[in-house]
Amino acid sequence: MAWKWIKAIVYLSVCVTSAVGDDEEASPSKCADFNNTTWLEYRQATKLQVQYLLLTRKNANCASLFTQDCLNHTQKHTAYFNSSLPTKVIVHGYRALGSKPSWVSGLAQALLREEDVNVLVVDWVYGASFAYNLVVENYKEVAVQISVLINQLTKYGSTLESFHFIGVSLGAHVSGFVGTLFHGKLGRITGLDPAGPMFKSADPFDRLDSSDALFVEAIHTDSDYFGISIPVGHVDFFLNGGMDQAGCARSRFASMYGYVICDHMRALHVYMSALNGSCPLIGFPCSGYEEFLAGKCITCDDAFNGTCPQIGLLKNSGITATPLPNQEKVYLLTTASGPYCAHHILVELNVSRLDKTAEVQLILKSIGHPETELKLKLYTDDTRYKTVAAHPEQLCKIDSMQLINTGGRFYRQGDINFEYICISEIPQTRGMDPLCVKNIHIGRGVPWSHDFVQVC
Repeated sequence: MAWKWIKAIVYLSVCVTSAVGDDEEASPSKCADFNNTTWLEYRQATKLQVQYLLLTRKNANCASLFTQDCLNHTQKHTAYFNSSLPTKVIVHGYRALGSKPSWVSGLAQALLREEDVNVLVVDWVYGASFAYNLVVENYKEVAVQISVLINQLTKYGSTLESFHFIGVSLGAHVSGFVGTLFHGKLGRITGLDPAGPMFKSADPFDRLDSSDALFVEAIHTDSDYFGISIPVGHVDFFLNGGMDQAGCARSRFASMYGYVICDHMRALHVYMSALNGSCPLIGFPCSGYEEFLAGKCITCDDAFNGTCPQIGLLKNSGITATPLPNQEKVYLLTTASGPYCAHHILVELNVSRLDKTAEVQLILKSIGHPETELKLKLYTDDTRYKTVAAHPEQLCKIDSMQLINTGGRFYRQGDINFEYICISEIPQTRGMDPLCVKNIHIGRGVPWSHDFVQVC
């Protein structure tokens, strides 16, 4: 119940230590790191252990430790924290093996390259390393302890609006409950594949939802296993439909990482790629993934006033519409490997009526990049087709297009006549017309190709 957590805040706020200093110079003897308490020591402890690591542009390569000690009332200060700057709070999730998350440094460095901010890393590894159901029982207590620190920092000049929580998996729900404790006044929460088990059917009070901050976004990459399948923010990015990610192994003989958590952790790696600015990763509002792939959702006019939301640090993900949407599902495609950047190519076909169903393979080529292959099935009762594909290069850098009439599996497919094939990039860029080829005739198993002469 809510009163229980409010009571805990009052108690803990009495003994939280100050995490900022004014004139004191920080001179750490060594860099701070995640807690190295052994599992047995933690089991014998009387309270949940949570500590905070601080990284700024002044100590980007050597974390400083924030501490709170309720028993001895000791204080440790750091001069690195600047209350006039925004603060990014990174919250990891469930750690099945009790190991520290290896990705934290990379995410922190990417944030610091993009903005001059305070980066606070929440270390609750040993509270996150038991059986999953037991960890879920403790996540609210972690949120309470974080809220105590945030409350203390506001007394030193920080504002609630200046805090941006980035929560991975279960850490997304920890972040959401911190937002609940502050009545949704935190500036922003980014959930990176928020955990699904034990949360999909939970009350919004008990999980991340759009009321937890002024702006809440989520990136979904494993909604059929470890991630949550329902929208939980103002805008929810479903990458490749939110489930099977390109490049993640599905074979039973794949590595444990590739088979178990590749999809789940892809949200984090795509987010880091977006921070590094490799290319814009934008989403398109649509009622479902199949409709998106069918080319039925190629603009952002209705939901977002023409500006598509973008993964990264743009204010409100670049959304300019007011009021903000709620639980708006947007879809985008990515490539199989970093930097995961994909340009969305709309392929439109007009086929002369067929006597039998046909199968064709369409290949888009850009020099120096992997080919984009599409397998299309053509039916006797339809002549027009649309599909959306992910290509590593923009439209003006597509060098050639190839078609192969692969034919039916159990019968010999005849020739196919395409009245036209057009490819265009979405959202459409002003001045960039579709690339179209007309009157194409291909026989079974005979490749047809066309070269484009384009200059970006």
